[in-house]
Amino acid sequence: MRTWQVERRKRTRHLIELGGLVVKAGIVELTGDDRVMILGAMLWVADKLNSDQGEYARELWAEKGKQAFTADGKDETPAVSRVQHDQA
Repeated sequence: MRTWQVERRKRTRHLIELGGLVVKAGIVELTGDDRVMILGAMLWVADKLNSDQGEYARELWAEKGKQAFTADGKDETPAVSRVQHDQA
């Protein structure tokens, strides 16, 4: 398989996993699958992370995410999430 194909598959898998998180959080149902509203909410989150309260938000949201994964029977957050958070 060519390098670009491998990279494209990695990207596709990553995007599918992120979409799964949106569904898992209940956002699709809560917004009636309104893509404009979902994007607006995500932009609000990005603004929050870029604000002077960004570090607090990261810590709070990471803890809530860990609790959600634990409640679903998983022992810890996915490795990809930990790596991305550590790089932030």
